[in-house]
Amino acid sequence: MRESVYDVFTRKERGDRLQHVGYVDAFDDETAKVYAWTTYSEEKWFEMCVVKRVNVLPVNRTDGLFVEAQDSSHD
Repeated sequence: MRESVYDVFTRKERGDRLQHVGYVDAFDDETAKVYAWTTYSEEKWFEMCVVKRVNVLPVNRTDGLFVEAQDSSHD
């Protein structure tokens, strides 16, 4: 089993935009949620989400962080 990169998004209050606060490496979705919460819990977040980086689909760029994740992933 191989670890995957999960990007972490949060919002402080209902109606706020989600903001990218960082990433965690984890073997599965449930572990990614735990790692995200324990790593980024310094704020009182209204909502926190994790997205497996390989599931982020670039729309208008052919370079950058998320494109590189697509190119190098075999999940």
